[in-house]
Amino acid sequence: MKKYLPYITAILTVFFISCKKQEEERPKVTYDVSSKTKPVVPVDTSQVAVADLPVNMEGTNYLIHPVGDLNYYKKNGKSANEFRSPDEETSFTVSNYGEYQITGYLKNLKFQEIGKDTIYALTDKPILIETATYLKTLADKTKQQLLVYTLADMDTNKDGKLNSSDIKSLYISTISGQKFTKLSVDFQELIDWKILETKHLLYFRTIEDTNKNGEFDAEDNLQYHFVDLLDKDWKVQGYKPI
Repeated sequence: MKKYLPYITAILTVFFISCKKQEEERPKVTYDVSSKTKPVVPVDTSQVAVADLPVNMEGTNYLIHPVGDLNYYKKNGKSANEFRSPDEETSFTVSNYGEYQITGYLKNLKFQEIGKDTIYALTDKPILIETATYLKTLADKTKQQLLVYTLADMDTNKDGKLNSSDIKSLYISTISGQKFTKLSVDFQELIDWKILETKHLLYFRTIEDTNKNGEFDAEDNLQYHFVDLLDKDWKVQGYKPI
């Protein structure tokens, strides 16, 4: 029996690695043919919300309060949110700021007009914001003060939570957080976006899972879009460069 023990151990190790790999390679989209509704994100009541100190974008009259979940880290730097232990440290920082952009994994942004007490949320729906970018050059030229967001708004892989494994979408709002509007299409993954400053246009690309395999790959279709940022309705228009 002892001489077979190394072989048994090796087989179990391979099995464990295989299972772990399958778990990590969960598709970005899991389709439910029996339902046509958007995937519902359950509320995680175990997390503790914390807000960073407010940010004021240069030239604006609003404070932006980034809101996220309290993070716990082991002293070796690895995340340890699931189980607390004496060798863990608490991080009260949920965002970073630089070059007119707030980054992090944020559950919301809250806005406050300078000189007033009222603080209100960007949205009351579950989201996970990765970036919020102030279009400073546009504001200097046109007086239009806008924020562009990349975020997850649906549990597309149906693992019961919003995270970076879900589809990333593109949104826009005024600097006050008003007119929070989705620009990309549901179930299309945002690839990138840029501003054509001379024409006041926002261009972005998405990819559609046309073969419905749950992944975004070379067999899927790229979609090209632009938005006139001076248009009060921010109407998205498609174009075909290829």
